[in-house]
Amino acid sequence: MSGSNSSAPGSAASSSPEPLSFAVHSLPDPRSATRQRAGRWKMLLLLALCAAPVVASYFTFYVIKPSGSAYGELIVPTVEIPADLPLTDLQGRPVSAASLHGQWLLTVVQPAACGEACERQLYVQRQLREMLGKNRDRVDKLWLIGQDEPAPRPELLAALSQKGVEVTVLRVPRERLAAWLKPAAGKALSDHFFLVDPMGRWMLRAPADPDPKKLKGDLDKLLKASAGWDNPGR
Repeated sequence: MSGSNSSAPGSAASSSPEPLSFAVHSLPDPRSATRQRAGRWKMLLLLALCAAPVVASYFTFYVIKPSGSAYGELIVPTVEIPADLPLTDLQGRPVSAASLHGQWLLTVVQPAACGEACERQLYVQRQLREMLGKNRDRVDKLWLIGQDEPAPRPELLAALSQKGVEVTVLRVPRERLAAWLKPAAGKALSDHFFLVDPMGRWMLRAPADPDPKKLKGDLDKLLKASAGWDNPGR
């Protein structure tokens, strides 16, 4: 009917507007970021505490030197054993360089035939370790021979053993060894004792034909300085 105010159902006039709604998303919690930063600082502090004894021991020995200068020659910077240094035992089995980590290594480089001078050095090596007393279990004896040399005489190896502690004998190519250990000017590798730390770093070279008591003094200082982080055995 004309003039009627009624509207058809469903028409635009009969529908009422929907109210607007707002979705509020949660904002980042500032406390979470603070906790993350605190966690990172705690981790860094823990790493610093773990490294501090190592750093302090080397700083003491190399920089402060409370007992005077070393008898042997300190190697600065230290020289890490090459990870790919080809080592084999007396049975020809490969030995990884990393397996030498974890102990101080009192090292000699001598031929397997081992004459009088070689035998004297190996006996001094054995005695030096024994002179360290309660710290001797932190030191291993290492004898490096040429790659193609036969095994040393069994009676010599037996004589070098003491209280069940044998000298570790490994073969290595001499030209590859020269990339790690070096003699003093005018000397040969066989003239020296080489001291390697538990992290596999060559750090001291003894004079040729050293005074055992003076060399022991160097060993005592190093073992004392590293007592906070170095334990016997690997």
